[in-house]
Amino acid sequence: MGEEELRTEGLPELDKPVMVCAFRGWNDGGQGASLACSYLARAWHAEKFADIDPENFFDFQMTRPTVARVAGGRRIEWPENSFQHARVGSGKGARDAVLLLGTEPSLRWRSFTGLVTRLAGEMGVSMVVTLGSLLADVPHTRPAPVTASATDPELLEQLGLSPSRYEGPTGVVGVLLEACREAGIPSVSLWAAVPHYVQLTPSPRAAKALCDRLAGLLDLPIDTTELDEASEAYIQQVSEAVASDEETAAYVDELESRVEELDDDLPSGDSLAAELTRYLREREQGDDLPPAADG
Repeated sequence: MGEEELRTEGLPELDKPVMVCAFRGWNDGGQGASLACSYLARAWHAEKFADIDPENFFDFQMTRPTVARVAGGRRIEWPENSFQHARVGSGKGARDAVLLLGTEPSLRWRSFTGLVTRLAGEMGVSMVVTLGSLLADVPHTRPAPVTASATDPELLEQLGLSPSRYEGPTGVVGVLLEACREAGIPSVSLWAAVPHYVQLTPSPRAAKALCDRLAGLLDLPIDTTELDEASEAYIQQVSEAVASDEETAAYVDELESRVEELDDDLPSGDSLAAELTRYLREREQGDDLPPAADG
């Protein structure tokens, strides 16, 4: 069944590529992760070479297909998880990349992540990097904080990271990282914090922060000019909306004061995990909030 579920159009010959993964849904607060990955696909002119058949991985009453108008009629568009490849950088610094961009499945996560790690193994992927974004108490006027963790002890030491001490519910990103560990594939998880008071607004600031951190991780320049411009518009629009509500404006002022008191230090992984735990507790109590992520 696995071969039928993983649909390939011929595997490209790549030299120890890095695989970057992002999923819409629970791991994608403010759409920061999916926006970053889709931006990379455009910027790198990535080409699709494979996808995962959604039939056995989605409850279509929960994640419904959509109807789109096309020339000559209409078309059903199903939830997609597609793989794209690109050659990025130039000269001696050039390297191959595989992008997995899709939607968090609702069924059979172990089988789903097994398909991903099997493909990664067949392609000789040297490292898997997952992107996520979570809702937190951060102001929209400051760069989005990013934290990172890794499952491989040697990679932790090499990158100067700490192992995650988060305990609690996880998304498909957490399951994928565990599958990578079991498959012996080094993996890193990057998380950007998104202001929870604008949770329904796509955050180019979070996407830019993830791209910048990824560029440092891969030692590869990533042009984020488009995201910079979108971030300026985002700040202006959110600021105008916040200014119209005194209570929200006072809250944002308080968040900015906290940042200044910390001398602009980024929150620790534990503090972001604490924010997530708070969010999940509120969600379980019935608050109508969109999906977030595990730290």
